[in-house]
Amino acid sequence: MVLTHTTNHTYSHPFPTVTLAFFLRYYSPQLNPFSSHVLSTDTISSHVDPKTGRLHTTRIHMKKTRLPSAVVKLLPSSVTGGGGDKSSYVLETSVVDIKEGWMKTESKNLNYTGVLSVVEQQHYSVSPPDQAAPAASRAAIRPLTPNTFVTTTFSYRSTLGGGKRQEKTVGEVADDNEEHGPRRFGEWISGWGARRIQRSIESIASNKTDDQMVKSRDGMRIVLERLRNNGVLSVLREIRELKRREGKTLLEA
Repeated sequence: MVLTHTTNHTYSHPFPTVTLAFFLRYYSPQLNPFSSHVLSTDTISSHVDPKTGRLHTTRIHMKKTRLPSAVVKLLPSSVTGGGGDKSSYVLETSVVDIKEGWMKTESKNLNYTGVLSVVEQQHYSVSPPDQAAPAASRAAIRPLTPNTFVTTTFSYRSTLGGGKRQEKTVGEVADDNEEHGPRRFGEWISGWGARRIQRSIESIASNKTDDQMVKSRDGMRIVLERLRNNGVLSVLREIRELKRREGKTLLEA
């Protein structure tokens, strides 16, 4: 079972500015104070398809994260590693079609997937979600519009205790000093019922979505306002200077 959560939002900024803000939102907490949990961002690949003119980018973010306290209380520490802050990786892929006026992104966690897999998919467009662009207009560059519409869908899936493969993975992270750790966990999972635990984990994570979305949109709003008020070149120079102080260039970030 996969639990999903979908929301719609409108940014009062043109599409090119919103796409730029998306790629800049994690560069520095000084640019976006809501990105202080992002420890690093690295670009794995980026290229423009010569046939379609679309920009394809893959990035990996290392974030400071914390499992929901309810999940930590629900599961043994051999599975969650206990409470407190941890570092985790998020893989982000994106495709931008500046001519047709849309961008699709997908982000998914690479850690703790045995406990919970979270996939965030976003579709940015110059057209509202319920208004598809006519085929004729997609053939030419679309005129700038003052708004950009985004639909965000979160998908939550827990496979904890779903089979022998998962039980083996859990056993591998168990404390080496705990004899029969995998066996005890298996008995505990059976007592509660795997599906009941999975549904509980998915529900706990889904309930935090609204708060996460508010912070994400506030961060985007701050970056967008800085781009509007200071200009793109000024913001890029500021980022370049910040990275220079950190011993990195803008292209290395």
